[in-house]
Amino acid sequence: MDLNGKLLIAMPGMEDPRFSQALVFMCAHSEDGAMGLIVNKTVDDLRLRDLFEQLEITQEPEARDLPVHFGGPVEHGRGFVLHDYGYHSAISTLDVNEEFAMTATLDILEDLAGGRGPVHNIVALGYAGWGPGQLESEMAQNAWLTVEADSKLVFETPNAEKWECALNKMGISALTLSAEAGRA
Repeated sequence: MDLNGKLLIAMPGMEDPRFSQALVFMCAHSEDGAMGLIVNKTVDDLRLRDLFEQLEITQEPEARDLPVHFGGPVEHGRGFVLHDYGYHSAISTLDVNEEFAMTATLDILEDLAGGRGPVHNIVALGYAGWGPGQLESEMAQNAWLTVEADSKLVFETPNAEKWECALNKMGISALTLSAEAGRA
């Protein structure tokens, strides 16, 4: 099972409130574990301009001011930028697939502040991480569904609609999901 570049959709029975109705973009998945970014939840009262100010990065007038996302509960003081494949950092960018890449170096924030960064992006603090076999175990317990990621859903759909849109992409209505797991 290769989940790189896929979306995890939290099932209604998810007990951890940080993942309630979460949509997680999978940046890396291997036998060593998994790493993803929650793409539909923001950090309350934190905007990109605030982050620039804290990091003493000068923001140009043409730079967009976006919300900062809650990427997940691991290393919530560390920043990550999920973006379209067209941008690559001079320092380090992880190519997830032909459509998405992820950069976690300061230069991407400087480029965003200067209006030169990737057009499509989600700036996130923290990430969702799983140890070896942990995510596979959660999936076997029906905690997550998976669907192909696409840039329109990840970058253009309003956060409040992403979870349900991901389900609709699978042909599933949120009203038909049960919080109870079962076995046939």
